[in-house]
Amino acid sequence: MRIDVTQKWLPVYEALASNVRIEMIQLLAKQNMNIKELAQALSLSSAIMTMHVKKLEKAGLIRTTMVSGKGGAKKVCTLITDFIEIDFPTRDEAVPREYHLTEVSVGHYTDFNVEPTCGLATTEKVIGIFDEPRYFLDPERVNAKILWFGQGYVEYRVPNFLLKNEDPMELEVSMEISSEAPYANENWPSDIHFMLNGFHVGTWTSPGDFGGGNRGKYTPEWWWDEINQYGLLKVLKINDKGTFIDGQQMSDVTLEQLDIKRKQWTFRMSVLEDAANVGGLTLFGSGYGNYNQDIQFKLYYKKDTTPRGEAAAVES
Repeated sequence: MRIDVTQKWLPVYEALASNVRIEMIQLLAKQNMNIKELAQALSLSSAIMTMHVKKLEKAGLIRTTMVSGKGGAKKVCTLITDFIEIDFPTRDEAVPREYHLTEVSVGHYTDFNVEPTCGLATTEKVIGIFDEPRYFLDPERVNAKILWFGQGYVEYRVPNFLLKNEDPMELEVSMEISSEAPYANENWPSDIHFMLNGFHVGTWTSPGDFGGGNRGKYTPEWWWDEINQYGLLKVLKINDKGTFIDGQQMSDVTLEQLDIKRKQWTFRMSVLEDAANVGGLTLFGSGYGNYNQDIQFKLYYKKDTTPRGEAAAVES
């Protein structure tokens, strides 16, 4: 979960401001539990525990489902958040920055070369069959909202809507991503390489392929419990200081080197054959995972307010 310091996220802060709810999170991190089990574990009544459960559910930290049993239906609680990232405001954000936002659907890749295990699916069904790369050429692949492969790459072409009087300041690329293991394995590292306009901007090592009973918040109900459920939201930022991922510098590649003013960009994500960790890649789009977004490109800019005549005089 990625949040900021605004009123919108008050339910999250309120949910965490309780010793009881912190203990509940610790318990649910080990296994799913129903309300009666949680109440007994923390020596509380079921009525009070129900109130705490509603707080955590409202914050989006847990999910509850009704499960029938011998004693009747029971509300089972599942922890659906594995980390929270908080963006604090900075002085630079005192004045909102202008930007162009382009969201590219997972299935709208323009080039690929993948090896099994691999596959892709819409929010309604799998496209073709598992582990058959030919289906990455299926016409229906444009509707894909999740794709995965063990080795290779997918590449996207992205339109650049920057105007002549706008100077690029920073490009932010965000996506929900993880490794790709047979079924799911949270300890399955994979070195994922990012390229923009032909430049290798950095490598991030995904820790694993997440599933194992914890379903993605937006993953369709028909999707199997045993395979990829959600990823981690990764944010690449490229500016005049270099390339960063989640605030950590990945490389010295800057916007100027990337020729970011060109009319379109190419963005490639790959798992190389000679990488130290060849653990595949899973890309989650809207309708899957925990973030309900596709690949987002946000180009921040400032406008050149210099009058045309004055600019020409300066150039001469």
